[in-house]
Amino acid sequence: MSLLERTRGRERRRDVIGVGVAWLNRLAKSRTIDRFGWRKQTERVVFEATKSGFRTAGALSRSFSAASKLAKPSRLPSARGSGKFDLTPTEDQQTVVEVVREFAAEVLRPAAAVADTDCATEPKVLTASADLGLSLIEVPEELGGIVTERSAMTGVLVAEALSHGDMGQAVACLAPAAVSTAISLWGDETQQATYLPAFTGDSAPAAALAILEPRPLFDPFDLRTRVTGGKLTGVKSLVPRGAEAELFVIAAQLEDRGPALFLVESGHPGVTIEAEPSMGLRAASLSRVILDDVPAVQLGTFDDYIECVRLSRLGWCALSLGTAKAVLDYVTPYVNERIAFGEPISHRQSVAFMVANIAIELEGMRLVTYRAGSRAEQGLSFAREVALARRLCADKGMQIGTDGVQLLGGHGFVKEHPVERWYRDLRAIGIMEGAVLV
Repeated sequence: MSLLERTRGRERRRDVIGVGVAWLNRLAKSRTIDRFGWRKQTERVVFEATKSGFRTAGALSRSFSAASKLAKPSRLPSARGSGKFDLTPTEDQQTVVEVVREFAAEVLRPAAAVADTDCATEPKVLTASADLGLSLIEVPEELGGIVTERSAMTGVLVAEALSHGDMGQAVACLAPAAVSTAISLWGDETQQATYLPAFTGDSAPAAALAILEPRPLFDPFDLRTRVTGGKLTGVKSLVPRGAEAELFVIAAQLEDRGPALFLVESGHPGVTIEAEPSMGLRAASLSRVILDDVPAVQLGTFDDYIECVRLSRLGWCALSLGTAKAVLDYVTPYVNERIAFGEPISHRQSVAFMVANIAIELEGMRLVTYRAGSRAEQGLSFAREVALARRLCADKGMQIGTDGVQLLGGHGFVKEHPVERWYRDLRAIGIMEGAVLV
């Protein structure tokens, strides 16, 4: 098969889900189907497609190979703490966040409504995010990255800034960075030499970290995805950009040894991608990844997997901060400008207290998340801090989303205002595992 044929085949696989759903939705709006009496049949097809999604083979991936050999894996040293409780960002972090914040405001926010409707982030947005170097934040400088020490706190600040623009698109933009970070932190010399050059080059691959499984009360330390004889079998749920991903980091149970991470190239036979429409995070193109006797290579140890789960949860806490701040920034001028009974509704104590509570809870969420990120960056134990952050951000984040809709009254229920989308996205914080990593 020629390179041109492989490229066209990959593009067809990437586009089949979005094109199929868009075509069916357009057909359902057509008056022609009423003329021929096809309304019920068409609506049924659209319903079934939306419910179960289209199924496609894994994307044809590029050929990953080691251009050079490393004597040993490269690891970033922990950041040096000052010995004081100081969460003030460094000058470098402030510079990075300013750039990302501008990108979120000028690119992600204007495209958010369309991305939510289309269940996909525009390719030009993904290209622009890749140009920012989001996949390089945790890659050692000697391997083509941009940092010389562990920068979990930078990852927290970047995720927060991106999600202020739109959480769904933020997840789509950060998905490849989760894989490059995992390989940088836990990959051996061969894995780093094979995969990291692709993320530091001009065209970073779509990639995803998949931990969650489609079952209630999911426990990341009790996985049904299994590895037997070096072959991986199971199902992963709510995987961002799954249809176009070329590389996956999959969480699976190793025989009699506990859960661990495994590298899987999507071009292997046995990798099937199924669309998984969701309530929120629609712009992240969430998919279900079905694995049937797929060759897998272990990444890191069981202890590394525990750290991965914690760092992923920290990333979701950071995402909740940005979206919760977006809610606060939107409802504050709204309640001051909305006139009812001859005066702004912010003059009502019930309204003023609700806005104040959003600000109070947001500060608590931010403080505990930053503390967990700071300890992770310094190589200190952060299990307690990230557990507190996850609980607080999941509970209070959902409450902030609910209050945002409530403060707008009937306007909060319609898509003319973004609070209904933020409400849906914030409900993901308590259920998501994997997908992002700081």
